[in-house]
Amino acid sequence: MKDTLGCLRALAEPTRLRLARLCAADDLTVSDLTELLGSSQPGVSRHLKLLVEGGVLERFREGSWVFYRLVRGGAQLPLVRSALDALAQDDPVLAADDDRLRRLAEARSERARAYFDTVAPDWDRMRTLQADETVVDAEIKAIVLDRPVASLLDVGTGTGRMLGLLGGAVARAEGIDLSPEMLTLARERLLAAGLRHCLVRHADMEHLSGESRDFEVVIFHQVLHYSTRPGAAVRECARALKSGGRMVIVDYLPHAVEELRSAHNHARLGFATAEVAQWFDDSGLGMVEAREVPGRSLTVGIWVGQKQINQGVGR
Repeated sequence: MKDTLGCLRALAEPTRLRLARLCAADDLTVSDLTELLGSSQPGVSRHLKLLVEGGVLERFREGSWVFYRLVRGGAQLPLVRSALDALAQDDPVLAADDDRLRRLAEARSERARAYFDTVAPDWDRMRTLQADETVVDAEIKAIVLDRPVASLLDVGTGTGRMLGLLGGAVARAEGIDLSPEMLTLARERLLAAGLRHCLVRHADMEHLSGESRDFEVVIFHQVLHYSTRPGAAVRECARALKSGGRMVIVDYLPHAVEELRSAHNHARLGFATAEVAQWFDDSGLGMVEAREVPGRSLTVGIWVGQKQINQGVGR
């Protein structure tokens, strides 16, 4: 009873209810929330402290940044969800919050897109400075090509490295990306390699409306750390998998190399296996493998999830 009352007290205040609702939609910093609510930083911080103590939000640190998000589990989660679901969808205050959150997300996406367009010609060289790609590529090939693959979707294809690496052994391969500059370089690479059956196109990994839903493999290669909503991207792209299909995520394990955020626009400083497993679970996938590949200063994680046999295209 004590925990339930603490949760209810934390939610029983307009600003805290708005904060909980915003953090249910995205992982946000104090600065983000201060901007979204137009409130003072100390006031927002006090409200966040009460929400964390009440079991409504959880706080996690990445380097020098601290994020807040809705609790992922626990006895209070159904109560929190019920309270948020009971809010009127046409409330003007909440509608304004949604609009500001949308504009914040668009601004972050635009900064990332501008960054990608700037570094596209030098993209692959930058990758070699951060990890031993030869070893990582060998691990990826061993995992993906351990059986015949008829169709593959490369999410955030960039310059098309994964299509170049795997495309020759795949009957049909597609790559999607938001950056026109990256897609131009990817097309040039695929043409030079004679991989005419590999296609690339402009698409958003969080909104795959109209995309095929019959891929045997979906791969995220070093792209999710640029996303402010990686779990949402995983859930959306899991819908593109056919029954029994596999998702392969290649990214950094948690680290504290702040330069990657400040100079290279990383939104997240790596991911723990437990967090990736939660994304898979939320997406109807089961974790079947997790590997670690140590690099010069960063460790690369490779996680494999599989959609249940005969499962539908969405959850």
